[in-house]
Amino acid sequence: MAQTVEALVDTLKLLADQTRLTILALLKEQDLCVCDIVNVLQTTQPNVSQHLRKLKQGGLVVETRKRQWIYYSLNVEDKPYLKGIVDQLPSMKNQLEKLNPNCCP
Repeated sequence: MAQTVEALVDTLKLLADQTRLTILALLKEQDLCVCDIVNVLQTTQPNVSQHLRKLKQGGLVVETRKRQWIYYSLNVEDKPYLKGIVDQLPSMKNQLEKLNPNCCP
């Protein structure tokens, strides 16, 4: 898929934020709900929701409703120009192991 320079700049701006890049690293491991991300990042729900909104608008994440919960997942399969970046994101498995299993069943 051909990428315009402007679209690529917008995507790279999204990735230039530490919180958004951390969220992508988390979602690289597994789909997560907002409360899981809040728990790992130790920040507020409105803050996480704002970052997820931007990532969703940029086409980097998608949401799926499971009962009353909304789960977020990576959406970069159709963006080969991001593969190298996503592959280089550090593992977040240790942080995810500490999640409260009762957050989003």
